[in-house]
Amino acid sequence: MNNRIRITPSIIPNLFTTMNMFCGFLSIVNADQGDYNRAAWFIITASVFDMLDGLMARLTKSSSELGVELDSLSDIVSFGVAPSFLIYSAYLYQFETIGIIISSLLMIAGGFRLARFNIQLIGFDKEYFKGLPIPASAITVSSFLITYYEKPTGFSEPYSSYIIPLVLVLSFLMVSRIKYDTLPKFTVTEIKKKPFHIAFVLTAVVLLVYTKGKALFYIFVFIILFGIFRHIFIRYFKKK
Repeated sequence: MNNRIRITPSIIPNLFTTMNMFCGFLSIVNADQGDYNRAAWFIITASVFDMLDGLMARLTKSSSELGVELDSLSDIVSFGVAPSFLIYSAYLYQFETIGIIISSLLMIAGGFRLARFNIQLIGFDKEYFKGLPIPASAITVSSFLITYYEKPTGFSEPYSSYIIPLVLVLSFLMVSRIKYDTLPKFTVTEIKKKPFHIAFVLTAVVLLVYTKGKALFYIFVFIILFGIFRHIFIRYFKKK
């Protein structure tokens, strides 16, 4: 009887996915302890692991249905529950029941977004997403907090008045049909096919380094608005 543990290439991307989920848990723990800045950074760190698990799956050629399901479960923790709890703890708690409902929309819409993605997935590579990806929503919320939250005063005006509209818009975009592009692969074919996307990613990296991460919120606002305006533009000209 062979009792040896079989180690397959899929363990590598699944390990990154597990770290994604663990970072989401650490975010919740830190938010509960009142360290909202660190909690936000753990969500952003989770997004890095989320990106790396896909990269490692392609490099090891070990994409699988198990990996897809595990990735979605990790995403709902790190990019659904964690940002919902973070924004509730940092600001929306003062609205009591209404605050709970509004903050939960990030988690609920994110869950619907992931469920729809899983049932529509054909193959493991995709050209674009239908609806704002849940990691993008979570990074937007986290980077907003990192940029505008100050201890011990919290969010000052006018930034505090943007929080509820921001949560509502992000929740709507996740369940919408608006297309958002996937991250381009840095290959010769991809560079020729998507030169604008490559240039944007490189510019974003330079801005992040130059501003020491402070440009992150504005980069994601640009991505979100670009998807909305492109959607409106395409629909307008199709009708014409």
